[in-house]
Amino acid sequence: MAGTDTLPAHVDVLISGAGPTGLALGLDLARRGVRALVLERLDRLAPGTRGNGIQPRTQEVYEDFGVLDAVLESGGTYPPRGIWADGRMIDEQVMVEPGVPTPAAPYSTMLLLPQWRNLEIQYARLTELGGTVAFGTGLDSFTQDAYGVAARVTGADGTTRTVRASYLVAADGGRSPVRKALGVTMTGQSVAPYPMLLADIRLDGLDREHWHMWGEFRATDFVSLLPPEKYDYFLLMAGFMDPGTAPDISPDAVRELIAERTHLTLDQLGEVRWSSAFRPNAALADRFRLGRVFLAGDAAHVHSPAGGQGLNTSVQDAYNLGWKLGQVIRHGAPDSLLDSYEAERRPVAESILATSTRLHRSGDMRRGSDLHQMGVGYPDGPLTTERRTGLADGALRAGNRAPDAPCTTPDGTPRRLFEVFQGPHFTLLAVGDAELPPLDGEMIRTCRVGGPAPDLLDSEGHARDAYGEGLFLVRPDGYVAYAADDASGLPDELARYGMPLAAPSGR
Repeated sequence: MAGTDTLPAHVDVLISGAGPTGLALGLDLARRGVRALVLERLDRLAPGTRGNGIQPRTQEVYEDFGVLDAVLESGGTYPPRGIWADGRMIDEQVMVEPGVPTPAAPYSTMLLLPQWRNLEIQYARLTELGGTVAFGTGLDSFTQDAYGVAARVTGADGTTRTVRASYLVAADGGRSPVRKALGVTMTGQSVAPYPMLLADIRLDGLDREHWHMWGEFRATDFVSLLPPEKYDYFLLMAGFMDPGTAPDISPDAVRELIAERTHLTLDQLGEVRWSSAFRPNAALADRFRLGRVFLAGDAAHVHSPAGGQGLNTSVQDAYNLGWKLGQVIRHGAPDSLLDSYEAERRPVAESILATSTRLHRSGDMRRGSDLHQMGVGYPDGPLTTERRTGLADGALRAGNRAPDAPCTTPDGTPRRLFEVFQGPHFTLLAVGDAELPPLDGEMIRTCRVGGPAPDLLDSEGHARDAYGEGLFLVRPDGYVAYAADDASGLPDELARYGMPLAAPSGR
């Protein structure tokens, strides 16, 4: 069994939990050259299909992380629901409405990707970037002071040691021991008092072209069986009308439950690969930061599974926090930059919690573009500077997501703006004739679209349609931090991120 003798004595960031949040943060920090260590009590990545919807905004995040090709190869689409009664399918209903890609938003439909496979893809990328996960190793306790965090960790063989870190991030789930140790409370409510059961099971007797459902997704003894595309099993979701039920998650009990509620017989029901039970709750941590400790993902907000919002919100927590930790640790940005994590992400989590709770209680299973998280932004956030006036309704503003646009290099090579943005850097984007000042630093790149001496040509006008004209500072997480007609306010803007503006000397 692994011990703690191989763990580093000091890291920049210690992350508790190797779920979707912890792995996303770990790989983002790894590509920034930040020394991070992810602790995971289990001896392997967690099994189970669990949260399986990857929204379009998260697909954009995964493109930036360099894992989207693997996600697309491993994922699929949601099939229509097949409604069953009296041993036959009586209706078919579209559940996930496909969207239409646009030049500004190339991903338009939620993908179905089992969470266990999502974790494998994230973990492979993290290790490729030089990051580390210590499996079989848990965080027992910690203290913090003005200089860092001292964490007591125990390995699989029972040995313990202290690891010091500049910052600690709790990505340790809805029951977060770190959050409890901090004394941070959760404000929330039960979404519904009825327990639910999830399981992955192999079976015969159903087609793989439908999401099969018996009963309604509300306060009923319903059963649904969803076949993830490209895999040989079904995801079971079952509800219990009696709130006092304690679901039996043993393999035999899972098979018997399906046989009781559907036309399938026990001899058609095979291996139960994984199972779990829960009660839908919605809760939000009162704080996302306390000193040098941060809460992210389920440790900060717990969602109903309705609408496929929880995992996506969690990954985007990591995406928001990762670049800020990188700027502070490696590039001299003030520690106060880290306060913007809570200021930006807590209102987003609160809004999305309300959405998933509403969907769960309504029983409405249709999923459209309102759940894609493409409209999430920080227009009122502390890092947002909009210096232009007289903008038309619907125009891009600072704080909004930075759109994509297909362009070409001067020699005719296709190049998208997302390719320009990809990586851990900021991008200063000039569209049209706006002045593009000289910049010095590894963390910022410049790009002119159109205008004099362009880096990219916008022959079809997609960039101009998406941005208008002006100067736009795009954050590493793909949001517009600064929008202006000129660079007069740029020195102050860059200073908050630890990036001085070089003295003007021509381009």
